[in-house]
Amino acid sequence: MIETIWRQAADMWNWSMDHLIYINLVLSVIIVFFQRRDPKTVWTWLLALYFVPVFGILVYLLFGQDMRKDRLFRVKEVEDRMRYSIKSQEEFLKKNDIRLMSTLSRDYEDLVVYNLETSGSVLTVDNSIEIFTDGEEKFRDLRTELSKAVHFIHMQYYIIKDDEVFDSIIPILIERANAGVEVRILCDGMGGRFMAKEKWRRLKSNGVKVGIFFPPILGRLQLRVNYRNHRKIVVIDNQIGYVGGFNIGKEYISKDPKFGYWRDTHLKIQGGSVLSLQIRFALDWNYATGENLFKNMKYFCEEEDGSCLECYGIDESWEAEKRLGIQIIASGPDARSRQIRDNYIRLFSKARDHIYIQTPYFVPDDAVLSTLKIAARSGVDVRLMIPCKPDHPFVYWATYSYVGDLLFAGARCYTYENGFLHSKGVMTDGKVSSYGTANMDIRSFELNFEVNAVIYDEETTRKLEELFLEDLKSCKEITPEKYGERSLLIRLKEQGSRLLSPLL
Repeated sequence: MIETIWRQAADMWNWSMDHLIYINLVLSVIIVFFQRRDPKTVWTWLLALYFVPVFGILVYLLFGQDMRKDRLFRVKEVEDRMRYSIKSQEEFLKKNDIRLMSTLSRDYEDLVVYNLETSGSVLTVDNSIEIFTDGEEKFRDLRTELSKAVHFIHMQYYIIKDDEVFDSIIPILIERANAGVEVRILCDGMGGRFMAKEKWRRLKSNGVKVGIFFPPILGRLQLRVNYRNHRKIVVIDNQIGYVGGFNIGKEYISKDPKFGYWRDTHLKIQGGSVLSLQIRFALDWNYATGENLFKNMKYFCEEEDGSCLECYGIDESWEAEKRLGIQIIASGPDARSRQIRDNYIRLFSKARDHIYIQTPYFVPDDAVLSTLKIAARSGVDVRLMIPCKPDHPFVYWATYSYVGDLLFAGARCYTYENGFLHSKGVMTDGKVSSYGTANMDIRSFELNFEVNAVIYDEETTRKLEELFLEDLKSCKEITPEKYGERSLLIRLKEQGSRLLSPLL
């Protein structure tokens, strides 16, 4: 039996080698004619297929499979109600009523409208925000709020690890589920591949619903490396929402010696934008599990008829000085526009004084890089902060390569030396900021499912900028002179990784 299987495998291998040129030709036709990709990405894949044919084919099957850019998520139940809110917001902004925009700054009205029209991202103006930069504090607060849940808990994380952090959350989820609270956990199939199945079974047996986004097909074997759900969202009773960079694992509370202190940014939101996070969770949950949460409007408002969605927007009687404005924006391979990337470009192009960026990975596309270089050469104070150590070597060296482009355009770049920097955000001119799950790289722009909060509030943005400036005390600046002293080995690593940047 074993000999037969081995012989069949050998025959298949020999057939593949004999027909390798035809396999490459078919894949090339698919890449060029049937997938709408950036030309640089197309050429990178074609070179990989022809110069390293066997390895190139395997890598393409793992990383290169594209999906149609049509919407994966279509939910008619909520679209009709939200259309009213979007339309009313557009009309409100067109009235030139400056009471709202005096706080948000008129300069960003076009960005609000762009997000409305391209993705239905509704602006809410009744929010408050608490900022967490330390994992221990964030998870302590999360456990406290979870224990208070009355109606439902919806949790979504890219990574959930089988360690002490999740173990500290499980008893709360089970206790709340036994008390009648509906509890749902959505985890990415790649990020949660090492979770013990017994843990999931224990949660399910206690009434917790578990969903896996793009699950592995054979044990822990994951053939879909692209299109991972990188979002981190928690919604509790539609009253409290969390979004940001922290996943669930001990490294996120600084207990992994490989990384040391883990510097991240997470937002706790109360107000109208919690509903935006809830809708985003529901769309992902519906796709992963097939359970359509939109059939029951109790998950989206207090009124059973869903009439609260009709008020999901701007109330003209709102007093601008009381609260802050937020738009929750999402992007992914299911969208026709690169929503988060386009927001970054617009924020960069509008900056007149300064741009501060924190990101663990800096692998921008041409549009983002050009916009930043133009800003720096125009006298805008552009500052980029990246980690001092890699968690993904190829991405790190590609990042270091693009750092050089910014340096020679007049930007200032820093490496964070007090552990690992995982914070993902942009702040411009002390007025508007964008923080969430998206890195400043092509993978976050095009291949992963991401979510960010665009914050139109000077006080919050200045707090985030103060944290950035405080972090600079733990940084080393990469000067053009220091960058020019790189060894030949580092230069080779940079160039090799940069060639692969469309695939990273």
